Amino acid sequence: MSIYRMLIGGALVDGDAEMDVINPATGKLLASCPRGSAAQLDAAVAAAKGAQPAWASLSLEERKSALIKLADGLEARSEEFARLLTMEQGKPLAESDAEISYTIAFIRYCSALSTKVETIEDGPDRRVELHRKPLGVVGAIIPWNFPLLLIAFKLPPALVTGNTIVVKPSPTTPLTALKLGELCAETFPPGVVNIVSDANDLGERLSAHPDVAKISFTGSTATGAKVMQSAAETIKRLTLELGGNDAAIVLPDVDPAEVVPALFGGAFMNAGQVCLAIKRLYVHKDIYDDVCNRLAILARNAIVDDGLKPGAQIGPLQNRMQFDKVKGFLADAYAAGKVIAGGKPIDRPGNFIQPTIVRDVTDGDRIVDLEQFGPILPVIKFSDPEDALARANASSLGLGGSVWSKDVRRATDLASRMDVGMAWVNKHLDFGPGIPFGGAKQSGIGMELGDAGLTEFTQLSVLNIAL
Repeated sequence: MSIYRMLIGGALVDGDAEMDVINPATGKLLASCPRGSAAQLDAAVAAAKGAQPAWASLSLEERKSALIKLADGLEARSEEFARLLTMEQGKPLAESDAEISYTIAFIRYCSALSTKVETIEDGPDRRVELHRKPLGVVGAIIPWNFPLLLIAFKLPPALVTGNTIVVKPSPTTPLTALKLGELCAETFPPGVVNIVSDANDLGERLSAHPDVAKISFTGSTATGAKVMQSAAETIKRLTLELGGNDAAIVLPDVDPAEVVPALFGGAFMNAGQVCLAIKRLYVHKDIYDDVCNRLAILARNAIVDDGLKPGAQIGPLQNRMQFDKVKGFLADAYAAGKVIAGGKPIDRPGNFIQPTIVRDVTDGDRIVDLEQFGPILPVIKFSDPEDALARANASSLGLGGSVWSKDVRRATDLASRMDVGMAWVNKHLDFGPGIPFGGAKQSGIGMELGDAGLTEFTQLSVLNIAL
């Protein structure tokens, strides 16, 4: 019998069935865990709905205190969580340690946030106030690339504003979420937090559920569209953080020796399985060969191994479906350009692919136009920065982007004109709990994190008073 339990109505419970979780570094069974049923999901939503009025009626300080207690509990077990995260997700232990630390920091930061009544008019005849009220039950659908951190994007702001929550982790990385449920059972009143694991078959039911007021979803654009369809009948509030095909534009005045390590890190963190990773690298023709060669050296020297092994820099792809998808992109890389590092899976158990650099590709090639979500970086040559910007902006996606130059003013001008939700100058993948996080175009709707993200979990209510 599984040692993992779901959290429903304050009780840690078995699923109506069980499912296997595979270690992506070995291809072998890591654990069995609960597979929730439709009836159990409905029970979780009912528990959240029943608990919400009492939770919202608590003082803000009481809700904040509970979140701080959750952060303290996670911190006390951080080593256990980090090892489990590496085993189920695949990322190197150093990255898992960082994810746990970020999760704790995000919970603590959000526990200090609050919404306030804003008076926008106060005259002799009337006073107009803006109030922020909880929505009710929030459904949070979590992907497999950051299975704990992305809960911290959703659970803390939902709870601090008086909502209750039903969390549905990815079926390939449910274990850390279920372990978090143990802490939540000790921390929150019954029904405030519910965690239901599934075999990827309950997302539509959660999105369509009439007693769920909001869905906060992180995942692919295609799945985000399905979430919108499911939520449409009940006009749910939505926050969607979807796919990205982030472009980085490197101008000719940079020193390749200085910027290439940062570019490589921005592309290959978590084996490239990062929505905000650099997925397209536009490099000026004057430094193109130098940048390509330096990237290739880093890719060849990168240590690809089981994330629990000391020194591992890049782990496996998280699941077999993504592994097979990325192998298709490798075929595209050979067909469209010149592979100068990597380019093939590693002949060993698990979902390992060598970090791959492909040059002499351009817009219109599948490897450039589509999000690879794996350890592949296409490098595109340009001569005119304005043309590079236009090509970067031509994508239907617009999550993030960056511009690299010694001339910060020039780079800032270009970055400010990127059609993205988040743009950087001389860096990439820089975010924090107080910085709004979200995409433009088909990369999402709404924002997460900071005050902007907090208000996404509330209903704006106008109070207009005759004096």
